[in-house]
Amino acid sequence: MNKTSTHHDADTLLKRREAPPPKRYGVFLLNDDYTTMEFVVEVLTEIFMLGQEQAVAVMLLVHHEGKGLCGTYTRDIAYTKQQQVLQRAQAEEFPLQCIVEEV
Repeated sequence: MNKTSTHHDADTLLKRREAPPPKRYGVFLLNDDYTTMEFVVEVLTEIFMLGQEQAVAVMLLVHHEGKGLCGTYTRDIAYTKQQQVLQRAQAEEFPLQCIVEEV
């Protein structure tokens, strides 16, 4: 193997390491007048794996501010979490809405 090939391989590896990290997306719950606080806490603990205290804090943020951040993820995971929330809410007949935004 010659020096030119080795130098080129090293440059390629260096460029791969310098790649920017993937974009992050926030998953947010939106307030409504019908979904119970208990259900929101359940969603936060079971889908987003938040502890009880943190789940209550996010639920209160949703309740008082109209919107609360559940977590930040890569794009595919964020949209998967959103679908899990929407399917769970539909199954329980709650109008809970969940959105994904780039952060």
